[in-house]
Amino acid sequence: MVDAALIQECSDPGLKPAIVEQFIERAGSQDPLAVTIRSGNRVVLVPRPKTAEEALALIRENLGRNTVRVGITQYPAGLGVVEAGQMKADLVDACGNIRMGTALFARVYRIVTEWYGNPTERQVLPQVFDDAIIAWQTGYFEGTAVFRAEDPADVKLAQPRPVRRDGADTQAGLPGDETKPEVPTETSASDPNKAGIRIDLSGIAAKR
Repeated sequence: MVDAALIQECSDPGLKPAIVEQFIERAGSQDPLAVTIRSGNRVVLVPRPKTAEEALALIRENLGRNTVRVGITQYPAGLGVVEAGQMKADLVDACGNIRMGTALFARVYRIVTEWYGNPTERQVLPQVFDDAIIAWQTGYFEGTAVFRAEDPADVKLAQPRPVRRDGADTQAGLPGDETKPEVPTETSASDPNKAGIRIDLSGIAAKR
């Protein structure tokens, strides 16, 4: 698990640490040097980088040809980069990656929250968070390219209750609670068409 002090120090102030923990647990990695490469729907197997330099070299080698996600937050490496030489070491620095990734995820979360009409009902919030996670993994939500969409900065994000590790409060409305089956990372990240599926339709459309 990513160190709580690192999350507190480096994450975007618009997200509470509990949300950041959930985000990293479900969509990120524990390894600052983790590089995930996809070619279409296929994951490209590559050797794990042992140093930041190796990770950056791997990213540069694949940018423009494949989809590259990197670091603790699995940040989209090519975002805003015109040339591979512009890659920043922050991508593979634990604090830098958390800072960049949580700022971008906060924007994605706001876009999804706005689409839902800024809900406050506790039973709806986990679904909003689920959809924000899928949007992060696929890059799209309801046909919108979320990484390049305008930031609805005035949207207030719902904050979860504190997590109780004894399991006594697992249904307290924390984003990502277990009342809804999780979409596997591999499936959601490789198939943007699944990003729009809602709870009522999951048993019908998701299994086609």
